[in-house]
Amino acid sequence: MEPPSCRPAARGPPGPGAELCPIKFSDVTGRLCVWLARRDWGGVGPPAKRAAASLRSRRARRSRGRAGHVGALRQLRVTWARPRCGAGTVGAGSGAFRSAGLRMRGGQGAARAPVLQFTNCRILRGGALLREDLWVRGGRVLDPEKLFFEERRVADEQRDCGGCILAPGFIDVQINGGFGVDFSQATEDVGSGVALVARRILSHGVTSFCPTLVTSPPEVYHKVLPQIPVKSGGPHGAGVLGVHLEGPFISREKRGAHPEAHLRSFEANAFQDVLATYGSLDNVRIVTLAPELGRSHEVIRALTALGICVSLGHSVADLGTAEEAVQSGATFITHLFNAMLPFHHRDPGIVGLLTSDQLPPGRHIFYGLIADGMHTNPAALRIAHRAHPKGEWPGRAGVGRSAGGTGPEVPSPAGLVLVTDAVPALGLGNGRHTLGQQEVEVNGLTAYVAGTKTLSGSIAPMDACVRHFLRATGCGVESALEAASLHPARLLGLEKHKGTLDFGADADFVVLDDSLHVRATYILGELVWQAEVARQ
Repeated sequence: MEPPSCRPAARGPPGPGAELCPIKFSDVTGRLCVWLARRDWGGVGPPAKRAAASLRSRRARRSRGRAGHVGALRQLRVTWARPRCGAGTVGAGSGAFRSAGLRMRGGQGAARAPVLQFTNCRILRGGALLREDLWVRGGRVLDPEKLFFEERRVADEQRDCGGCILAPGFIDVQINGGFGVDFSQATEDVGSGVALVARRILSHGVTSFCPTLVTSPPEVYHKVLPQIPVKSGGPHGAGVLGVHLEGPFISREKRGAHPEAHLRSFEANAFQDVLATYGSLDNVRIVTLAPELGRSHEVIRALTALGICVSLGHSVADLGTAEEAVQSGATFITHLFNAMLPFHHRDPGIVGLLTSDQLPPGRHIFYGLIADGMHTNPAALRIAHRAHPKGEWPGRAGVGRSAGGTGPEVPSPAGLVLVTDAVPALGLGNGRHTLGQQEVEVNGLTAYVAGTKTLSGSIAPMDACVRHFLRATGCGVESALEAASLHPARLLGLEKHKGTLDFGADADFVVLDDSLHVRATYILGELVWQAEVARQ
């Protein structure tokens, strides 16, 4: 059996002497589309024009409620007649990707980027798995109707996905390192370590991530942060969306694995003290802080004004303090349930934000969750999921819910974000490893601060977290996948380009089998990782 692959196949019809299979059409519409596609567009006669008009009319009558529904074009899965097995070709195994070229008439595709059509797949789009084809050109997801009816083009190349799931690439907004690399170590070549992790996490379906620095002394931030710029993904590895600074402005009581000696509070100059600690915020995307620290709301407002996401975590804040932080601009909770006050019926603490009715109009909260099987009990995972199962925050137009609004329901994006919180020991075996200024001991599936029973991050990759979350919560496959893709993209305001396979979005996607194991990873429509499967 051959591994899933999307290697380009030879374009155009097979050479002479090949034993040909008949071209198959799924229905009359598909037959008509192909007949039109093979015509010289400059000389289409009245019958073809009438047929094209009929297709356009049919398209106009279709319901617009289903994004990405391409009607007749879903059936345009024509493959050049190819040699039968035994006539100079090798039959593809179960689940393998099979490619075949589709020739363009008149050389119209010569001066343009090639169009790829991924067939025989289920696409995660609009919260549902749709049996539709994915069309890609120039690194973006393409609308096939515009391609066919406006540009009069069809695919330059088709790739059979063997019935697999195509989901948006995973986005990990909290990862401290992995494969022996510690992002919080002030080495002379931090970039090479980031590049190694970026390359290795492709095998786990991650196409974008936020390298995370734990609490460190100022000189570490000053040296490391300039070496981790925002970077697009590609064959070299997953894209870097910006750095996540987890600390040092956190609670001493809930510091977890963060070294107490380097914790800081906001001094009289507040935001200027933040700048002095970090040195620069140019490459920063997320800052985790404890909202109960004095002058924290002033800092939150200053950070959000710069477009930086503020997350609440490692905190002993009560619910009222947490609500004030959200009112000041905070939009995220760092690893929900971990390193915060436990839920109490008289004061639920930060956890209470999941059902708070005191958030102002347009404000909502996302919450990170480590679903590695160690950090969070399955019952807690179910509570977190069921609080906002659709990734939406209910509300009324124009007024806060606490004001008793009566306008139409206008849900805003919110909800659960799967994170790994992976430490440098990810991908390594048992033993002692580093995490910032601390030593971590790995034993089996757990990582502890050496000599203690304090959990110190996770050693589970993102795809494993997705599978565990699915099993533990009983949610749908769609919900589990969106928690690792669409929700983190929405958190960072990137949902038009990342975390989705809507038309115009970046063609970052992961190919998954039915058990949600990664078979291949694509960035901007380019194959960047492929599973190795033994040939039979």
